Amino acid sequence: MEQTGFHIAVVGATGAVGQQMLKTLAKREFPIASLKLLSSKRSAGKEITFKGRIYTVEEATPESFEGVQIALFSAGGSVSKALAPEAVKRGAICIDNTSAFRMEDGVPLVVPEVNEEDLKEHQGIIANPNCSTIQMVVALEPLRQKLGLKKVIVSTYQAVSGAGLEAVEEMETQTSDILAGKEPKANVLPVGGDKKHFQIAFNAIPQIDKFQDNGYTFEEMKMVNETKKIMHMPGLEVAATCVRLPVETGHSESVYIETEKSGASVEEIWSLLQDANGVTLQDVPSEQVYPMVTTAVGKNDVFVGRVRRDLDRANGYHFWVVSDNLLKGAAWNSVQIAESLVKLRLLSE
Repeated sequence: MEQTGFHIAVVGATGAVGQQMLKTLAKREFPIASLKLLSSKRSAGKEITFKGRIYTVEEATPESFEGVQIALFSAGGSVSKALAPEAVKRGAICIDNTSAFRMEDGVPLVVPEVNEEDLKEHQGIIANPNCSTIQMVVALEPLRQKLGLKKVIVSTYQAVSGAGLEAVEEMETQTSDILAGKEPKANVLPVGGDKKHFQIAFNAIPQIDKFQDNGYTFEEMKMVNETKKIMHMPGLEVAATCVRLPVETGHSESVYIETEKSGASVEEIWSLLQDANGVTLQDVPSEQVYPMVTTAVGKNDVFVGRVRRDLDRANGYHFWVVSDNLLKGAAWNSVQIAESLVKLRLLSE
């Protein structure tokens, strides 16, 4: 029988991002000849419906990847480290949604709107960047292409879903407890394995991931290092402050940039963003039109607004960026990479 698509595996199929990957594959009508849903031993045996057919989730093992062409990984860094090389040995191209391989030499770190051509250099593993990095570089790239880029300073306002389902459930429980006059309990945020935990309900926590020796968190350093790698700009000045807010889904970012060329008007910036792939411009201050997570969640694009010239620097610009962290920040970018592999003829049906 003639093959009508690709042999796909989704690792971490029962998780929040894995579920979004499946929804995105279905919505995009990605050509699938066969599908394996893989997970930890604990979740094996569960049944998931995909495009009207019921699949039984299997425990992920090295042998699971026999005959697989594309493996989408979103089951944690330790799982990716252990199984992605095994999948590559068996002929699969791995698109990994964890931080396990992002900064490794020879592993492309890809956002298709920015550096799709890097896919041609893959050696079996392709890394999906951090969610907060992805949405920022999609907004930056059209400006970088026309105006150049010297400096980026970003403050993020990140959703709790970025820390997993357990964090979302704790936020909901804390909110209910506080509204009922009870003392909230905190066991998850800012980092499950750190010394202290704080309530996220009715709060803002200026810590995402653990602190490094330089005073920045691991999340902040991801944004710094990943931005430089994706844009092939090791000398780019980048600084980040990452904050967790009591929002379920959708990351927001306040971004300041300094360009190499100065003097571009807000209208020129708007024009560049309007023409950019993957960007939706929402910027009519007089009518209070600007991006918000309540309207961006469930959509694949990155939303940009509040574009302003800096008051003191002719090459300085401020803007606001919003995106669904589970879609463009994870599942959609991964599926988009798979689509790019097909488009660039880097795998064959």
